[in-house]
Amino acid sequence: MSTLNSLPGRALDLVAQVGDGIRDAIPGVAGKWLETGAKLGALKTGTRIAATFVRRNPAVAVAAAAGAGLLWYVARRQAKKAQANGAIEGSATRIEAKRANGTSRRSTARKPRARKTTQTT
Repeated sequence: MSTLNSLPGRALDLVAQVGDGIRDAIPGVAGKWLETGAKLGALKTGTRIAATFVRRNPAVAVAAAAGAGLLWYVARRQAKKAQANGAIEGSATRIEAKRANGTSRRSTARKPRARKTTQTT
């Protein structure tokens, strides 16, 4: 065999050796690289499908974007309203209620009345 015919086979052997070495040396990283590559492939495919869909159906894409914007606006208003109606941090001082003539109100707790007892003879 000539050197040109054995070159692709030698390159494949070299790549396999490097791959095995990486897998053996750092087992967790190789799996993460595969996961990352799969995620990037899925992202690329999804982007291509979405671009094709938008090109074919621009009205649906515009309606979806408007709906998403409306939902975001409503959620933002609800969050602002909840924040405005929330508790206000600060300090409070208790003030006793007084009548116009300056006397204090009578306390709400009343003294119990003494019961009359009847004597039987």
